[in-house]
Amino acid sequence: MRLSFARSLRALLLCCSVFGLLTSVLHADLVWSAATGWRVEGGALSGLSGAEGGTALDQMNKSRADEEAGRSRAAIKGYTVIGRRYPNSVYAPEAVYRTARLHLARKEYSRSFTAYQTVLTRYPNTKRFNEIIGEQYRIASAMLDGARDRMIWGLLPGFNQRERSLGFFEAIVGNAPYSDYAPLSLMNIARGYEQMKETEGAIDSLDRMINNYPQSLLTPDAYLRLAQTHALMVEGPYYDQASTKEAITYFTDFMLLFPSDTNIAPAEKGLDGMKTMLAESKMRMGDFYFYKRGNFKAARVLYNEAITAYPDSGVAILARERLTEVEAKAAAAAPVTASTDGSAPAAAAPARKKRFGIF
Repeated sequence: MRLSFARSLRALLLCCSVFGLLTSVLHADLVWSAATGWRVEGGALSGLSGAEGGTALDQMNKSRADEEAGRSRAAIKGYTVIGRRYPNSVYAPEAVYRTARLHLARKEYSRSFTAYQTVLTRYPNTKRFNEIIGEQYRIASAMLDGARDRMIWGLLPGFNQRERSLGFFEAIVGNAPYSDYAPLSLMNIARGYEQMKETEGAIDSLDRMINNYPQSLLTPDAYLRLAQTHALMVEGPYYDQASTKEAITYFTDFMLLFPSDTNIAPAEKGLDGMKTMLAESKMRMGDFYFYKRGNFKAARVLYNEAITAYPDSGVAILARERLTEVEAKAAAAAPVTASTDGSAPAAAAPARKKRFGIF
């Protein structure tokens, strides 16, 4: 029993030693100096051995020399070869990272973003994670603001890439959903959709923002922009008022949730406009049933809804006047019959309906 326990203990200690060795190996750093070139510090398994390892190191040194000499195209080509041929080596993450930096320096924004994304996808434990997310955010922001890739064939500017930048922002949200860059990216996605006049996309992004990041410093702005975006979709009192109601909801939520925000005044003005629009829509419908159809019952309902929608508005005052007019016309239109003894006329009794076979 004691022998078995001793063997188990020795095996456990051996495993721990091996695990510690592997951990120290995997956390090795690749360091560059102009005097010695690239070298591994802290101990590492490069994933290569023999001639292959030497070839990868030689290519890394050659690519860095090209980079230092300003031969960016040659450096990119060399680093790309390392990333493709030796993806599991200790050199590959650095090679792909440097490729991204060089593309960015050449204003090849899309290629730079893609290379940074490759680093995060293949090597998610990279110590440069936060740095890369920040670089990706700056690239996407520049593209959204109109930055274009370098000249095509040295003659023509690259195409506007605003739509592609939205996909890049979505990638950032997926890469780092708990970072400060995620809510920033969603707000920029909404801004991009607004610039492209695609309000549904903007609303979706802002809705994700307030639902996924309710504690963000950007959340008040998201509420206000949601309200304003819905307000922009309102076409007038004669059209469907679904967007008007949504705008009222978000203006109201903003004012209740963030009463000390500096944008309370614009929110109050927006809410006033939307409530007035909703009340006016009810008024227009009430006028239609009153003047065009003579349907006093429907007119009463709609005028009362106009008053309920915004009781303190000028529209509500007019709706109350209309109700008085409805009641007067309804009374005048009521059918009457004269009495035989000369007394005041009484309302006519309703006619009896005849049934089939029964009188």
